[in-house]
Amino acid sequence: MSDTHIDIEYTAKLARINLTDEEKEKLSGQLDSIIGYVEKLEELDTNGVEPTAHPHPVYNVWQEDEVKGELSTEEALKNAPAQRENMVIVPKVVD
Repeated sequence: MSDTHIDIEYTAKLARINLTDEEKEKLSGQLDSIIGYVEKLEELDTNGVEPTAHPHPVYNVWQEDEVKGELSTEEALKNAPAQRENMVIVPKVVD
């Protein structure tokens, strides 16, 4: 196992959760196991391995945006619930 110790009570306080003594003991064991796995991974030689965020290539599947004409002011405001001086009026949300 690991020499690293995680203060479960302090961590629970930061997360603002209440844990029973049984939950603290169970969580402590689980976190020790996780740290052990991470330490095992640190033994691997990663020289020449490029850092990645995803295991598969990520690319944009959306089509390119195309400009297809404009709406007139009247068309844009046609469905607005309230309007004034070519603007949409919305309820105030900030005091």
